[in-house]
Amino acid sequence: MRGIVSLLAAAALTACVDNGLPPVATDQIRARFPPGGVVDVIEIDAVDRLPLRKAELVAPDGQVTAASYLNVVPSPGTTLDREFATSPYAGNTFGYGNITANLAAPGGAGAPQQRVALLAMVATASILLPDPVEYRREWRGYRIRLDFGDPPGAVETRELAAPEPPPGG
Repeated sequence: MRGIVSLLAAAALTACVDNGLPPVATDQIRARFPPGGVVDVIEIDAVDRLPLRKAELVAPDGQVTAASYLNVVPSPGTTLDREFATSPYAGNTFGYGNITANLAAPGGAGAPQQRVALLAMVATASILLPDPVEYRREWRGYRIRLDFGDPPGAVETRELAAPEPPPGG
């Protein structure tokens, strides 16, 4: 969830474009082992204009392992409350005006609100390694296959290299 908030903050900061519309997020895919020494699960994070519908680990011998978890959030967003510039507290928090108001729950005391949304799909998938020892030996031969989109419309299949296993384990 912190990743989504970071993406939204970046989108909000870069929203000032000549035409006044926020930029469309660039497609991004990241496959990694989660921090903390987990050696038997690959996590995939994707930001794309199409929803992620399938994630698979393909072994060098062609054996396919499907994701055990897949979640897609369409156009995630957040609502920020704003205090008026005449507030007695404006500018008193860490040198930036109204930070605490921006973190307040939506709908507080009639304050103006701003909605920030990422114009893309944000997806997370987890693939459990069928054989962590074999993966550690042959990880360079593994691929991750991802299917984006819904039939009958555009469906795109993309492949990326599997991540290097974490040290140790």
